[in-house]
This record gives sequence, structure tokens and C-alpha cells, in this order.
Amino acid sequence: QVQLVESGGGLVQPGGSLRLSCAASGIILPIHAMGWYRQAPGKQRELVAAVTSGGSTNFADSVKGRFTISRDNAKNTVYLQMNSLKPEDTAVYYCNALTGQDYNLGYPGSWGQGTQVTVSS
Repeated sequence: QVQLVESGGGLVQPGGSLRLSCAASGIILPIHAMGWYRQAPGKQRELVAAVTSGGSTNFADSVKGRFTISRDNAKNTVYLQMNSLKPEDTAVYYCNALTGQDYNLGYPGSWGQGTQVTVSS
């Protein structure tokens, strides 16, 4: 129900930083939560970070202390600031938006197209 456009991916050296952006449009129902997932080759998609409408955040153990998720409600945009990047952070990163209806009915929500992050020297 929500259209998501991601940007900010690219190639970065280990120890570097990137900021991913996800702009949402077509919002009809209230958003329950937005999050970032990633999928590396040969691995399942995993939750990286999420923020709820109430401001609560959650991070994967592998990125705690290095990544930060934030939102700009006026711009309907969520960000993922990635610092101290490691080669194992290499993956396609996807933005997800979950409306209250999605949450109540067990729907997977809306997904962006994904943006590639490659950490390599």
C-alpha cells in the first residue's frame, strides 16, 4: 500500500560510512513501523533495524553500536546511518513499511526495490 524509494548504497572501504534513505509515498493508512532488512548472497533476508510509530527502535546484534536508524516524519523518510562498516555488511538492503492494518492482519508490508551496499578494499 506504500511506495518506497531507496537511495544511498554504493561501494565503501572497511571502516567507512554510508547513509541509506527511504522515502515513502502513497500513504493512506497509518504506519506502524518502518525498518531496514538486508540479504547477502546465499543467506536469508534479515532484519537490520526498525523504528515504530512510537519511536521505539530495534537493532540486530551484529550492527549494534555501529548503525543508527532515524526518521523524518515531515518528509516521510527513514534513514539508516552505517558506520564502521565491515565486509560482512555487504548485502542488498531493503526498506520495509508496515501499516497498522498489515500488523493486525499479519501481512508482510511494503518493500522497496533494494540498494546494494558493498564493503571491500
